[in-house]
Amino acid sequence: MTGAGTGSSSSVLPFVSVIIPMRNEEAWIARCLGSVLAQDYPADRMEVIVTDGMSTDSSPQMLADLAKRDPRVRVLANPGLIVPTGLNLAIAAARGDVIARIDAHTMIEPDYLRRGIELLARTGASNVGGPMICRGGSPVGDAIAAAMASRFGIGATFHFATGEVECDTVYMGMWPRRVFEEVGLFDEEFVRNQDDELSYRIRKAGGRIVVSPVMRSIYQNRESWKALASQFRQYGVWKVRVLQKHPRQMSIRHFVPPLFQAGVVVLVLGGIVVWRPALWIGLAAVALYAGLIGVVAVSGARGAAARARLWLALVLIHQSWAAGFLIGLVRFANRWGDTGGGAGRLPPACGGQKVFERQLDKA
Repeated sequence: MTGAGTGSSSSVLPFVSVIIPMRNEEAWIARCLGSVLAQDYPADRMEVIVTDGMSTDSSPQMLADLAKRDPRVRVLANPGLIVPTGLNLAIAAARGDVIARIDAHTMIEPDYLRRGIELLARTGASNVGGPMICRGGSPVGDAIAAAMASRFGIGATFHFATGEVECDTVYMGMWPRRVFEEVGLFDEEFVRNQDDELSYRIRKAGGRIVVSPVMRSIYQNRESWKALASQFRQYGVWKVRVLQKHPRQMSIRHFVPPLFQAGVVVLVLGGIVVWRPALWIGLAAVALYAGLIGVVAVSGARGAAARARLWLALVLIHQSWAAGFLIGLVRFANRWGDTGGGAGRLPPACGGQKVFERQLDKA
């Protein structure tokens, strides 16, 4: 496959639309866009669409300046404020045969888009992506990054892939345009977990999702305990709506944290009020859990302070997600059986899928 500056041969390559939803990202948007615009993919075969969720910091001016300097960049307002509305606005405006989502807290390697196109062509997958490699930058941030990289912290395959494998979902994502024509856009009800929900619809329709370490990127994770807890609490809340709409998307690992948390609360309260042995059973379960995380922390960090921070990060990931899931059961208690949503369909692109397939064959 030819790279940037290769002349007329680049015209056979699929046109790629990079979409970036963001809000108040003055600290990161320039770095993110810098990595996107530095791709070795031909400049005349890509565009970048940033949807700004009505930012109140300096990022709108930064985006305006970047768009003036590089005509590939377009900026759209996202009055819906949330990620799925921003994604759908960008997809609807995109001209590309391939849609590539990039998150504002991410920097991609120069060959990211080229590798993604090659992976789509070779595998015939409906969605491809790389493993989620996290970076901290502070003692707390480093602990959170280590927890995100631990199989005991997060069980999703795309966090740990060392080879090319099929999986349930991927970080960010890169899709042929026809996927959105066939299964619909992102469901705008989902403030969080919109990628999980879309991935399930893709697989249900017979599509394959592939993760490969050749698609390299670095994600800047949260750097405070409060932000980490809030992030995973929201994931837990919205997972309940995924359960209500798509029960088969769930696996056993999704139910373990909330069942453990609810069980401990019931045992402790029951032990205090009704049957004292239940209290000791609950406390023993907490001690066993804390000890297990301690073993993981000892093996995953060096030094007492670093191990303590990793221990806390793992606890916050598990228990915030569990608490969010239990909150979601209450919040959405009247939504069982409600499978409606905001997943509209994308009209077919001019030229259709056959043009895209010919481009991939030639790439």
